[in-house]
Amino acid sequence: MKKLLILLVILLLPASVFAQATFRIGNGAEPQSLDPHLITGVPEHRIYSSLFEGLVAYDPKTAEPIPGTAESWTISKDGLTYTFKLRKNAVWSDGTPITAKTVVDSWLRCLNPETAATYSSLMTAVVKGSKEYNTKKAGPEAVAIKAIDNNTFQMTLEAPAPYALGMLAHYAFAIVPIHAIQKYGKDWNKPQNWVSNGPFVLAEWRPQDKVIVKKNPKYWDAANVKLDQVVYYPIDDNNTAFNMYLNGELDWQTVTPRDRIEEAKKRPDFQNAPYLGTYYYIFNHTKPPFNDGRVRKAFSMAFNRKELVEKVTKGGEIPAFAYTPPMAGYEPPKGFKEGIEEAKNLLAAAAFPGGKGFPKVTILYNTSESHKKIAEYLQQKWEQTLGVKVDIVNQEWKTYLDTRRDGRMGGFELCRAGWIGDYKDPYNFVFMWLADNFDFNDGRYYNTAYDALVKKANTMPGGPARMKVFQEAEKILIEQDHGIMPIYYYATLNMIDLKKWNGWYSNVLDVHPAKAVSSKK
Repeated sequence: MKKLLILLVILLLPASVFAQATFRIGNGAEPQSLDPHLITGVPEHRIYSSLFEGLVAYDPKTAEPIPGTAESWTISKDGLTYTFKLRKNAVWSDGTPITAKTVVDSWLRCLNPETAATYSSLMTAVVKGSKEYNTKKAGPEAVAIKAIDNNTFQMTLEAPAPYALGMLAHYAFAIVPIHAIQKYGKDWNKPQNWVSNGPFVLAEWRPQDKVIVKKNPKYWDAANVKLDQVVYYPIDDNNTAFNMYLNGELDWQTVTPRDRIEEAKKRPDFQNAPYLGTYYYIFNHTKPPFNDGRVRKAFSMAFNRKELVEKVTKGGEIPAFAYTPPMAGYEPPKGFKEGIEEAKNLLAAAAFPGGKGFPKVTILYNTSESHKKIAEYLQQKWEQTLGVKVDIVNQEWKTYLDTRRDGRMGGFELCRAGWIGDYKDPYNFVFMWLADNFDFNDGRYYNTAYDALVKKANTMPGGPARMKVFQEAEKILIEQDHGIMPIYYYATLNMIDLKKWNGWYSNVLDVHPAKAVSSKK
């Protein structure tokens, strides 16, 4: 009789009681890959944070580093040696233990030149001996990382790096399932072969449709993961995604379309906050006309950034006249001043008076209505102010990235780009324009004095003196050479109803681990 009563109660419960806790995200672009060492973008980073966990993770409120696969760490007095204690209950989703040797092998995979990891430069910037291995000047034994025992991993830095811990949450420092990679090769990241160590595992990947991840029961902190699954939708059209959000088909839309921002601002679920990132254009320094600094400066001075952010982007962005955003301890240099007459004079001095004789130039951007509107604004302004005509062309995310990297081979003249801080330190911005940074310096900017200052600052202990050296480097990049064209500092444009969801917080890195999210229902 008791069993019958229990069954009757269950049958009378609403269906919602048995529904899976699902979190649906409008994730922007189709991911290039799910292999942590082969990805580069923000959409991929969101998926990565669900599937994998490095030695440290992000605090969902502050974006500061917190224990991840490592439960604790110590730092030597000279700031060079970091020793991590791994969790003894940290295992892969197939039950295989994660050891310190796993971490060593994973990092060496990132550094291996054959892997061609885009973000290997994050590691080579700090870990002793890593650059020598990555550039084939030494073998893997040169890299100053080691497994002291099964649960103790140690790394030694080239110089003190105040940002080192925050950097370790990035996917460049991912711990990957070497045993699965060796078994399945390039097919290791297909759902049927999938192995990971994060709060979720890959359940399904339908290209151009969705990526579905489901709770990982073997994750060390599975008891505190409240979502059953997360669905990532690769929707390039922000208007489509915004409408899906309004229709209740998405729980978090990561970008609000520019022409809907005024509408969004009236809603309590619009999350608009400062964001540690810069929107800019890359000049191709390898061929005319942008191999001439006068032309670069003319283009950058000949439009009004305040007008652009107020009338085109409308999302609380801040006009940028330097590259690195302001952050704790760092104030960027004043940069340059806009001025149409000065811009005209510079273009004339470069042998293009009134735009006469100016060669064909194309703005390249990845498919997005927002990027299109900005490119159209600049196209119109440059014709009005400088008398030059530029074309605009869009490409899908992966193709766009490939074309950007072919910049030194003539792949573009002028290219839209954006950089979001991976950790809170100026180095994470200025390192991109080092002459030997072939991963990010797509325009092939080159200045030995700039390189020397950036590298000097990166060997200094934290403090005002270090920040001043970074500032001097940025003066060369922007004020002297105008190596790139800063446009604005980002603001987040998220749509999520925080009356329905716990564990999602605005922060300057705009990182929101799905592990922390739970429904208030």
